[in-house]
Amino acid sequence: MAESQERVVKKKEEPYGGFEQGPIRPPSEARSLLIRVSRNCPWNRCTFCPVYKGSKFSLRPTDHVIEDIEAVHHYLERILPLLEQKKQITQQELNEAVRDVQPRDPVAYQAAINWINCGMESIFIQDANSLIIKPRDLIAILKHMRRRFPWTKRITSYARSHTVARISLEDLTAMAEAGLNRIHIGMESGSDKVLKKVQKGATKEIHIKAGRLVKQAGMELSEYVMPGLGGKALSRDHALETADALNQINADFIRIRSLALPPNAPIFEEHQKGEFDLLTGVETAEELLLFLQTLDGITTTIKSDHILNLFETLEGRFPQDKAKMVAEVQAFLDLSPQDQVLYQVGRRMGIFRGLQDMKDPGQANQAKGVVSRMGITPENVDAIIYELMQRFV
Repeated sequence: MAESQERVVKKKEEPYGGFEQGPIRPPSEARSLLIRVSRNCPWNRCTFCPVYKGSKFSLRPTDHVIEDIEAVHHYLERILPLLEQKKQITQQELNEAVRDVQPRDPVAYQAAINWINCGMESIFIQDANSLIIKPRDLIAILKHMRRRFPWTKRITSYARSHTVARISLEDLTAMAEAGLNRIHIGMESGSDKVLKKVQKGATKEIHIKAGRLVKQAGMELSEYVMPGLGGKALSRDHALETADALNQINADFIRIRSLALPPNAPIFEEHQKGEFDLLTGVETAEELLLFLQTLDGITTTIKSDHILNLFETLEGRFPQDKAKMVAEVQAFLDLSPQDQVLYQVGRRMGIFRGLQDMKDPGQANQAKGVVSRMGITPENVDAIIYELMQRFV
């Protein structure tokens, strides 16, 4: 679908309303300063995503983004000298330092404080698809960030493959030279069947083109994949086609984000109607195993650091750590049905992060207690796990 058909609204002469922050950012950007250049998502049709449903997309005027950067910079100018003089400063000293900043902006002030506490090393540009703004505008914003925060090590952003694929290599390279270090892309799947079913608005070919462009421009690339997104019917196709797409891209990072079913996402209603068959925990592990086995010829780092994932500690770099990661998933599949239940319950209750935690007597006994109290068996574990998972979505 052409980018012009995405819902983009740019208000004329919109008054500056103060520093803004969007609702989400990647977990790896938890310590980043958040600078918002657009609001919500221009596509907003993915059936698995609940975040921006019912919200209209709009671009923020470039001068408003510059105002946000200036607001944070003004606070840093007053706070950082105090920190150089003292190891600790009081709230009163902070208030005295920033009281002459007009207009007073508590959101920008808190953003500055949080960033100071996090080391001021990275900036994340919000919201869901920041590269949809005109390249010259984004480059101007990036250059201003570099002028005001020259010590920053990393500037990153989400982007849709469809958007990136339409940007020239020349413009992407200019963005990289202006300071944009890393792009986060939600591939979710490399299967055209899955992508069409979940209304991703991209194809395998588009994903590959976009990923390669990011790499050619000299930026790091972080691709997100979603085990379980194909359901039972498309599980194998999902695993094989996603791995094949990633083999052709060779991203810097592959981040695992297992499917959940938020009640306000369209896929939840499909599941309720019997139109989407959710994978069991064991089936999800089998799909993940096939995916890992099929990845080949890449130098990518795998990250599975998310509460929704069955194996939070699964991590490594290809090719040297492939066998280790495959073995970890296979070890779960080799467990007895009872131990598979124990691990899944312990994982979803936050007792376990990985299989190695089952060897700890205290953690194992805690999980066994939950299994016993709740009467969980191999026959009912998936229904109970589904309920537990709803706490995190």
